[in-house]
Amino acid sequence: MGNFIKRIIRSYRAEIQSIKDRDPAASSTLEILTYAGLHAVAMYRVAHWFYLKDMKFAARLISQTARFLTGIEIHPGAKIGKGLLIDHGSGVVIGETAVIGDNCLLYQGCTLGGTGKDQGKRHPTLGNNVMVGCGAKVLGPFTVGDNTKIAANAVVLESVPANCTAVGVPARIVKQNGKRTLDLDQVHIPDPISQEICKNRVEISRLTKRIEQLEAKLAADKEGE
Repeated sequence: MGNFIKRIIRSYRAEIQSIKDRDPAASSTLEILTYAGLHAVAMYRVAHWFYLKDMKFAARLISQTARFLTGIEIHPGAKIGKGLLIDHGSGVVIGETAVIGDNCLLYQGCTLGGTGKDQGKRHPTLGNNVMVGCGAKVLGPFTVGDNTKIAANAVVLESVPANCTAVGVPARIVKQNGKRTLDLDQVHIPDPISQEICKNRVEISRLTKRIEQLEAKLAADKEGE
């Protein structure tokens, strides 16, 4: 138990330092101690210890209490490295088999979730220094590499390599190793629905012309009889 308490204290200090380093709005340690994200992660650390000791009910009770108090749901079975910063926090969901590396940053409303009822590994693995923007969804048992950024409201359904920026629905890589792979701005983001509508318009136009040609040919054949 003594070692457990020491680990909790070390983790708590690491989270506080992470907030100091990355949140310009944090003016003092006392202010940081009011952060909901800090409370949620601290309570997760305790719940995770109970989870590993196979005391699942106690673990769940602590995690659900944290959810009630902070609006952040972290399953006690998730594996989280040091220095996690959950900024603003409300609506964040982290699934049971999710793995989060060191010094990651999660914004409000993001989800590290699964896509079905499969047993075993069904949630994503984030490398070190990964940022997941507000409202983003990372869904499935794949890996997001170190130093990668997931844009706000993106939906990630497959692995993303290290040192990338992914945006859109579904997410596409627009930058890798500091170089653009897709020329986008804030407005021109890939939209699969719009792309399909454009394809359908082209196909409808082609079929309409073909029908007009067939009707003209049929009319000419009738006149020739």
